Amino acid sequence: MGIRSTENILVIASHPDDEVLGVGGTIAKKAMSGHDVFVVILATGIAARYPNPELHAETIVSEIDRLKKDAEKAAETLKIKEMFFLDFPDNRLDTVPKMDLTFKLKQVIDTVKPETVYIHHFGDYNWDHGIAFDVSLMACRPNVGDFFPRRIYSYEVLSSSERSFQNSSNVFCPNVFENILDTIEQKKNALRCYTSESKPYPHPRSPEAVEYLARKRGIEVGLEFAEAFQLIREINP
Repeated sequence: MGIRSTENILVIASHPDDEVLGVGGTIAKKAMSGHDVFVVILATGIAARYPNPELHAETIVSEIDRLKKDAEKAAETLKIKEMFFLDFPDNRLDTVPKMDLTFKLKQVIDTVKPETVYIHHFGDYNWDHGIAFDVSLMACRPNVGDFFPRRIYSYEVLSSSERSFQNSSNVFCPNVFENILDTIEQKKNALRCYTSESKPYPHPRSPEAVEYLARKRGIEVGLEFAEAFQLIREINP
């Protein structure tokens, strides 16, 4: 099967805003080029900020609802075709059997049928991201007779990838770069849609930090702004 002129693309994210921080410029660029971009969010967000979530259930439900609305605004800004929310517990994916996560994720993959999938970096500081990497690979496994994506890239997330222990086994080592000169502002505006997640500089989840990282990745390969990825798998016909 050859590469079509347009294709379905899926971004797998642990929490709302990960998709913007890691792939926002590329999402907007691909959508502008006529591709259909889908995003699946594994966990709810918010709840992990409370040491005893059950004592704040009503507040958490309200905040999660607001976060989903923010995610939908960000999706509109980036021209995402559809978002899927799986609603697993925030920063507690380690309490869910990986096979349960995989089955739910595989349902989305079978529905979307993406040629290209973007997933978390395995070495991130946030443990949900590492679990998301594992279950993403399981859900995308190339079984004969099943649908599976041809290309898988991992992405970095500000406030997580750079905060992991930077040794040879954890560090994010990009080898694919996407020029996002024309979409960096869309990425920054999408982050601003997340009223509870976007922070003032010098927090890494700030529009300024997003721009500075894009400039850094750009100058690594002779571009003004870029997003960086690590190729995990590519299957050529």
